[in-house]
Amino acid sequence: MYLEKGNLKIRDATKSDATILCEWWNDGKVMSHAGFPKGLCTSKEKVLKLLEQCHAQKRLLMIEFNDVAIGEMNFKNKTEDTAEIGIKICDLSQQNRGVGTDSLKMLISHLFTVMGYNRIVLDTNLKNKRAQHVYEKLGFSKISIHENSWQDQLGTWQSSVDYQLNKAEFKQTFP
Repeated sequence: MYLEKGNLKIRDATKSDATILCEWWNDGKVMSHAGFPKGLCTSKEKVLKLLEQCHAQKRLLMIEFNDVAIGEMNFKNKTEDTAEIGIKICDLSQQNRGVGTDSLKMLISHLFTVMGYNRIVLDTNLKNKRAQHVYEKLGFSKISIHENSWQDQLGTWQSSVDYQLNKAEFKQTFP
């Protein structure tokens, strides 16, 4: 996959991205919003194996701004007409600048118009209010909250919230 709008690009992650992905995923500052304050403790070899498992309906994507990798996205086929997505702006200096919102718009549009999905789902940590604001701004509806459903690496109970966006709602939100 390759999407481009101005100085923003979304492309398939490749083996050459394994080092930066490993650095980001092992960084507790980057991963704390997802409930991993100590990072994922992964290795470059594990990231490479994950990249090998990507295919047309399960992709790991890189977000580039001004030709510099600043984050990652993913999507997978949940059902025949439903995709599940995720996003992280990993370069902390690029957060709160609208790049994540623009990246999501690009990916969602592609999933609905080119790939033929009718619904997109995602989940996020209930404490991640910034992400929830973005998702709701894009038209996602909150469908459930899972209180104290898992413990993070520090033993703190975490809650998550599930969202969905239907194709018709996206068209109304973004003509």
